[in-house]
Amino acid sequence: MIEIRDKKLCSGCTACASICPVNCISMERDEEGFLYPVVDKSRCIGCGLCERICPILNKKKDEKIAPKAYAAINNDLSVRMNSSSGGVFSLLADYILDNGGVVFGASFDEKFNVRHTYIERKEDLQKLRVSKYVQSYMGNSFKKAKEFLESGRLVLFTGTGCQIGGLKSYLRKDYDNLITQDLICHGVPSPLVWEKYVAYRGGENCEEISFRKKFADETKTCFYIKLKNGKEYAKLPNSRDPMVRMFLLNKCSRPSCHACAFKTITRQSDITLADFWGINTVYPKINDGKGVSLILIHSDKGKKLFDVLRDKMAYKEVKFKDAVRHNKMYYKSALKNPIRKKFFKDLSRLPFDKVIKKYGWGLL
Repeated sequence: MIEIRDKKLCSGCTACASICPVNCISMERDEEGFLYPVVDKSRCIGCGLCERICPILNKKKDEKIAPKAYAAINNDLSVRMNSSSGGVFSLLADYILDNGGVVFGASFDEKFNVRHTYIERKEDLQKLRVSKYVQSYMGNSFKKAKEFLESGRLVLFTGTGCQIGGLKSYLRKDYDNLITQDLICHGVPSPLVWEKYVAYRGGENCEEISFRKKFADETKTCFYIKLKNGKEYAKLPNSRDPMVRMFLLNKCSRPSCHACAFKTITRQSDITLADFWGINTVYPKINDGKGVSLILIHSDKGKKLFDVLRDKMAYKEVKFKDAVRHNKMYYKSALKNPIRKKFFKDLSRLPFDKVIKKYGWGLL
């Protein structure tokens, strides 16, 4: 049975809990706010399936084949302004939805917790747009995706590298009607820290939250909160916000993020999307300050979808080494902050405003 002895070896993907034939594995929160599998030994039948499909225990070989790389922007500026980078995710999602498919991704719930969900209508696409720097709660997303796939529906499943790895392991076979898209991940902060931060900023009075809100007259993204009474909190650039700073400085990331098993050149996804950091040294002509996407193509399915969408974007093929030169999180794990242990100790014993004052600042 699955047993977590070293937390660096569990990304919380939920593949083991999803695959269990007797549903004896539950995902339970530890003292840092991260979910880990716990086995009810009285119900376990000892089939070993949970261990056999774990994407970390059964890590895929990195073929080290450099993907095709592109700098791209969505031709629709209004979509880009409501996206984290160049608005390419929306093109992928629109295609899937136009063809009767389903799109999975991370969304805020009514309390601004981050949860994986799915949409079937374009009107709901904004829920999945824009980065959310928190580990999403997967729930039964893998099982729902399989149901849609088995029924013949086209599915786009988006997530972090470990979530895509978990899904592929859970499915145990390739589906022609599945397209997967991961992102270049810096790491996932604790949902517990995020819950405390939302409460600190207004809790149930929050009406809108964006980690990366764009304004027409700015070239940098803003961390933004709007309360129901109309009051606004904004930090421009977003890196000035204490929650974002704690994320960027790796003070509250999941242990597995510091030894990520998915920082490989060859990805399990069909497509990787990210901000194109360093675009001005590669292709400055495309950069108007409103966001540029980096697209990395890993499979024939990814290439075919890109080809279908070419006319809806401005793009240029670039060398892989240039594409990731300023985006080292593609192949490097986030460094563990030496004060991480002390941070979580203080989180458990100090009022959160004091935690913010102590850990929410500092140089990047």
